[in-house]
Amino acid sequence: MKNSPPENKDKGVYKHMLAASQLGLFMVLATFCGLAIGYGLDSLFGTDPWLTIIFLLIGIATGFYELFRFARKQSGSNG
Repeated sequence: MKNSPPENKDKGVYKHMLAASQLGLFMVLATFCGLAIGYGLDSLFGTDPWLTIIFLLIGIATGFYELFRFARKQSGSNG
């Protein structure tokens, strides 16, 4: 049977690829959201650039936290 449907093993590979692509998107969005919130609050309160810097760092930290959480989850499921 040359044209058999893909095995369950192939579905697992695609599932991991999808999770990895979502991780990259999440990191960019978390950083951008932190930047946008900080910029908006700086505009509102006139505290340039302090809140922008603080919320940008929070966004970056959130992205890396998600990266480490994903890596820990993947290493636990593979071992």
